[in-house]
Amino acid sequence: MKDLHIDGIWLDASTGTRSDVLNPATGEVVVTVAEAGKAEVDAAVRAARRAFDEGPWRQTTATERGTLLRKVADLLVRDREELARTESLDTGKTLGEGGIDIDDVTNVFRYYADLADKDAGRLVDAGSATVVSRIVHEPVGVCALIAPWNYPLLQMSWKVAPALAAGNTVVLKPSEVTPLTTIKLVALLEEAGTPAGVVNLLLGDGRVGAAMVEHPGVDLVSFTGGYATGEKIMTAAAKGVRRVALELGGKNPNVVFADADYDTALDYALMAAFVHSGQVCSAGARLIVQDEIHDRFVADLAARAEKIRVGDPLDPATETGALVSAQHRAKVEGYIESALAEGATLRAGGKRPEGPQYENGFFLRPTVFSDCTRDMAVVREEVFGPVVTVERFTEEADAIALANDTEYGLAGAVWTSDASRAQRVAGALRHGTVWINDYHPYLPQAEWGGFGKSGIGRELGPSGLAEYQESKHVYQNIDPVPQHWFKG
Repeated sequence: MKDLHIDGIWLDASTGTRSDVLNPATGEVVVTVAEAGKAEVDAAVRAARRAFDEGPWRQTTATERGTLLRKVADLLVRDREELARTESLDTGKTLGEGGIDIDDVTNVFRYYADLADKDAGRLVDAGSATVVSRIVHEPVGVCALIAPWNYPLLQMSWKVAPALAAGNTVVLKPSEVTPLTTIKLVALLEEAGTPAGVVNLLLGDGRVGAAMVEHPGVDLVSFTGGYATGEKIMTAAAKGVRRVALELGGKNPNVVFADADYDTALDYALMAAFVHSGQVCSAGARLIVQDEIHDRFVADLAARAEKIRVGDPLDPATETGALVSAQHRAKVEGYIESALAEGATLRAGGKRPEGPQYENGFFLRPTVFSDCTRDMAVVREEVFGPVVTVERFTEEADAIALANDTEYGLAGAVWTSDASRAQRVAGALRHGTVWINDYHPYLPQAEWGGFGKSGIGRELGPSGLAEYQESKHVYQNIDPVPQHWFKG
């Protein structure tokens, strides 16, 4: 099987090395894929550079690029069921979640197809009738796009669609753990008529990503993943002063005031923390509840968490599936052990589900901790698993202080029936997205990104397109006359 795609050709890696892609629900090998080496990285970047500098892509209009993205969206609709099933097999998320992801990917492509030709720049008043001054937008160049394992196709679409809409060429690298739907996306881009070299695909682990980032032919790096890797990317990109866009996760507060609609807030708290087994950068993993309802809320949350149906992601009755790998489950279990050692009270979960159907998969019960304090690792660090911690507060100012007491700043939520309070608290939270009486929705037309260690730059919305554009000032004197500056 040839899995790499360079300059319009599907090929195997010169290294001859292949890696297994596992089904997290069973531990079984789904398929083996090629692992690129430095030769493939160099070939892919050079192909992207040729396509950008010399190929027909540079001459395409924004309207033509929008038409291509719409074709991709139509192909995604055509292959929705296959893609949803593949995403579920690859990540361990439920089939329903996989289907929602594919629908979201389709919407992202359609949004940037529509946006591609909507911003032709702007005129600038130069203060003279004989001068035409305008700002135009041009593509950055060759973009290295590196996506995470939890939402492999969705996160890749947030990068690919605006990058192509802006006229760039790209080199893609999905996570080595979940590469399958990105392989399919590249095939759909090819089917839609993307010229050779415009989209190139590399597979492999962090060494491949590092080689992409360090390659002098790359003009921009867009990465979604862990903070430590993001720091390394910024350091590497500093050589040559390349642009970076980073989304590095979060430790997200979900603040519930006593006057909130109790049942609705409880329902959303469960979804916020445990959808996709908590493997979501914006997961509501830090539940902050007002004193008056705290004890009741924790008891009800724990009781309902114990009833969440964990199981086969392809079973429609399953509410949450498996973690992505045995290694990642062990990491999450380490946080559970440290929480217990630091004095948190385990109210639900904290262990693997029992039964023969769980023996070979990477399952973990939804876990609830109360009596949590800010010095605990499980409260401060991104666990990225089905674990929610509960803290309590008395006054509005306390809630804001707790919610902002984090090095991250990706997302958060406020639950209250007081509209004025909702706006006050939302305005005070230092997080890139704040939901009021809701959790997790995002819109392709609304910017996504974080404050602090959650990263720099924004994806989605008009800013998501601007990340892949350079602004140029074109100043034209339409009636030049001698200035007689030189008097000699």
